[in-house]
Amino acid sequence: MTNLNAVVTWVDARERLPRSGTPVAAAITGRYPADRESEADTASGEEFWLVRPMVFMTLHRSEDGAEHRDCFVDSDGIVRLPHGLASAETVTHWAELPTLPGGTTHLVLGKGVQSALQNAWDARPLT
Repeated sequence: MTNLNAVVTWVDARERLPRSGTPVAAAITGRYPADRESEADTASGEEFWLVRPMVFMTLHRSEDGAEHRDCFVDSDGIVRLPHGLASAETVTHWAELPTLPGGTTHLVLGKGVQSALQNAWDARPLT
């Protein structure tokens, strides 16, 4: 039997950051605008704290050419900084992403994909 359960260990982003290029689950906090008319007013709207998949980068250049250091970048290219730094939305905690089901890696490419998928589908959770 294969253990298909994952354990998440959250790390406080104020204390330690991941290695550059590491994909992580990032806990983000910020505030949604109440409506379009009050978007400029950062004190209005609902506060949030949510988890998003992101990549940590020690150096990242945005599409507009802006350079960012020690930042978390999501799939839309949105840059968020560790909590405590000047940013509308900040990352409070991060966790390494689990490995692929039934495996020990985060990535399988090419010919190994189908056999890795089959092994994961054939696996039964430990009880």
